[in-house]
Formats: sequence, structure tokens, C-alpha cells
Amino acid sequence: MASPPVATAIRTPRTTQPTINVERLQGLLKQTLRVFVTDGRIFLGTFAGTDKQLNIILINTDEYRVGPEAGTDGADGRYVGQIMIPWRLVIRVESRLGGEPSRSYDDSDEESMYT
Repeated sequence: MASPPVATAIRTPRTTQPTINVERLQGLLKQTLRVFVTDGRIFLGTFAGTDKQLNIILINTDEYRVGPEAGTDGADGRYVGQIMIPWRLVIRVESRLGGEPSRSYDDSDEESMYT
């Protein structure tokens, strides 16, 4: 008995150059991002990409809680691994300045290393 035909998608070659925004987004791949969400949590992880709806995908991610409800675990954070953060929950996204993870910073809270 013959197997049924398999539908395959034909990829058409890209005829236009990516826009500057796409190039900037590609430049963030494999960089550490700090993502603030509406419920007060902060996710710190490696940027793996986005989907069509612009949800953010992070890998090797730690979750931190800030504010009075954070408790004792908030400051230490917890490992959550690979996550997808819905774009509608994102308040702010920060990345390391220039993508240089080995650069040293003088201030103790390392605020100057994020843009």
C-alpha cells in the first residue's frame, strides 16, 4: 500500500532586506534580558526569540518578585527555565549595554549596565 502524499511548504527566498527593527531584534538573540511584567515580577534570562504575536521567549530564566508581597524568596529569585511572556503583560525590557557580559560596573546595583 502506498503512503499518502505529504504536503510540503515551499520557502520563497527573501527578496527584501530586513528592516532596522528586525536587525536590532536579531542583535538581541542570546543576550541577557531583564523583563518587567504588570504583576511586579522581573524575569532575567537569555533571549531566544519572539513569536508572531511578539510574545518574548526566554531560556535559563530566573524570576524575581519586588515589593512588600515578595517575601523572603523575592530577593533570591527562583529558577523557572524556559518561559514565554505574553507581550500584553510586558511593562519594560532591558538588555545589557552593548551586549558585553564581561564588562565590569562600578555601582553595586548594576543599574548602569542596562539600557
